[in-house]
Amino acid sequence: MPVFTECSTSSRELRVLPSFAPPLPRLNPEFRGQAEKYETVIVGAGPAGLMLELLLARYGLSDESLLCIDSKPGTLKSGQADGLQPRTLEVLKSLGLSDEILTEGCQMWEVAFWNPSNDIEKVIERTAIIPDVAVPARFPFEVTIHQGRIERILETDLLRYSKRGVLRNTKLLNVTIDEAGDADFPVMAEIETDGQQRTIRTKRLVGADGAHSVVRRSMGLRLDGESLDHIWGVIDLVVDTDFPDIRRRTAIHSPAGSVMIIPRERIATGDFLTRLYVQIPGDINRDDNQGLESPQQTNDARARRSKITLEDILKFATAAFEPYFIKPKTNGAVDWWAAYQIGQRVSNEFTVKDSNGINRVFIVGDACHTHSPKAGQGMNVSMMDSYNLAWKLAYAVNGLAPASTNSDTVLDTYHIERHTIAQQLVDFDRAFSSMFSGKMGSTEKEVGDLTHDQFLEVFSTGNGFTSGCGIEYPDNIFVQKGFDEGVANPIEGTGFLSGILRPGRRLLNVKVRRHADGNRRDLQDDFTSTGRFRILCLTSDDLLEPAGTSAQTLDFIGTSVIPRFPPSIIEQVVIHPKQPRFFEWNDIPSSVKQHSEMSFYDGYTLDDAYKVFGVDPARGALAVVRPDGYVGVIAALGNVSRIEKYLERCLRTV
Repeated sequence: MPVFTECSTSSRELRVLPSFAPPLPRLNPEFRGQAEKYETVIVGAGPAGLMLELLLARYGLSDESLLCIDSKPGTLKSGQADGLQPRTLEVLKSLGLSDEILTEGCQMWEVAFWNPSNDIEKVIERTAIIPDVAVPARFPFEVTIHQGRIERILETDLLRYSKRGVLRNTKLLNVTIDEAGDADFPVMAEIETDGQQRTIRTKRLVGADGAHSVVRRSMGLRLDGESLDHIWGVIDLVVDTDFPDIRRRTAIHSPAGSVMIIPRERIATGDFLTRLYVQIPGDINRDDNQGLESPQQTNDARARRSKITLEDILKFATAAFEPYFIKPKTNGAVDWWAAYQIGQRVSNEFTVKDSNGINRVFIVGDACHTHSPKAGQGMNVSMMDSYNLAWKLAYAVNGLAPASTNSDTVLDTYHIERHTIAQQLVDFDRAFSSMFSGKMGSTEKEVGDLTHDQFLEVFSTGNGFTSGCGIEYPDNIFVQKGFDEGVANPIEGTGFLSGILRPGRRLLNVKVRRHADGNRRDLQDDFTSTGRFRILCLTSDDLLEPAGTSAQTLDFIGTSVIPRFPPSIIEQVVIHPKQPRFFEWNDIPSSVKQHSEMSFYDGYTLDDAYKVFGVDPARGALAVVRPDGYVGVIAALGNVSRIEKYLERCLRTV
């Protein structure tokens, strides 16, 4: 038996902690737990609330600082959201949480369109099969998987950072801003846990408590918009059918009505679930005269919705699928069903400030925007609200944001950015839902106001938005689009959906080869969700010249820019074009190995990163990528002062 002597240093424990990344540095005094007082409180533990709590816990907020409550006893058991878009998958990958989803979920690569046929016997026919995701993306597909599983994945990971996790069976009764009672913890929330009421205070509170948000109502915020007269049924079931595209995402417009098919994941029985969105005609009456009334009899869509049964939904689905048959596979094959009225609403404000202009209350997800489910946006946009807010909240809590006496500028950008996206969402959803609920003509003859080509055009042009890959944030302190007079944009091209760098858009993934070890990597894996800013340096072909622009730029960033900000808050990623000769570390600036030893790549062996990003290899470029993966500013390779000034707007200097 071998004999050996073992010893370890005191820092060894840090190496085996289950942390995804070190917490963010904290410049504010450490928060000492106080009875019933917190720095941040989250109401609601659906996908939006769990995403926010997980990120804040990863960024370093302790159980004494952070509290998340939810009225439910556990994660969602059935129904509601089920689809994840490509951008959401990129984010989950950046969190290290995508493996189970990609393995167990149903990947939708194609979408089929079925429309009325000129052949009376066919009734309907397939008119097109197109890619489900038509824009460049790391994951060029959608994934369907039960919302409860997403919540479980998030909550399981949360427990690596939080001993308490979510405080369940706890509902919010009311929330007010009470500066007179405690100016440091001005948000007062009345909560009830297992029948016991108490009052807690917090510096900031986030409402992730759904469409009927108590937080929103308590703050006097409203949802502006309208509900259309279209009623739809939704059903999750195991089907028995001879319809050929039942395992593709499919849009059916038949003479009897419209159906959208969403294939779902495999379940414990070995069967595969299918979700059907089924249009409920407004002029249908039951034979017993106790059922649905026509619009001529009543305009009350809510009353019509309340009378819809599971049998109604199955009957209308059967009619829309003709001449194909469809039915539940066995008794008990129906997992969940509901009826809903299409509506699009968005809150006028996503934040509420105190008398000093400090953002104290926020709303995310369904609490601030509602829409139909057919564009597959609900869970995605909700989680992206939290993804946008989390690092900004963490910066405010930790004192990493620049000091400002006039306004809460960092947290102001949450409303600026996400309200813009929410308004675009409801506008798109209104157009898409109206068209989907309309009557479709045959491929040769238009009936009413809608043709297959029109519908296909709306679906395709909206793909950048629905995939999440075409989202663009407007100008604000974190997005600087303009250039000073006489300063040229170093980026060539306008194909931003294809990856051309643009402030306000996410950084597209490319395949790169690492210099240190030859590792073939996805560039997005160097932009993980750890709350850090990254400087992306696309050097020019003069990298090996000590007096060249590339070397001088890298030296200045490494010695004069990164040290000006809190430690570890800025990381550097360097890409180089093809060089005239082979080189080693001692042939390039020493700052590259110091700051980017494992983030230094050639940008040509695999993908042509320079072509994708719109950068001339002879000139190079600089970009700062925000903690959420969106480009904040772009500069010419030698224009480091532009990068430095941008970072000064975003971060406190030390």
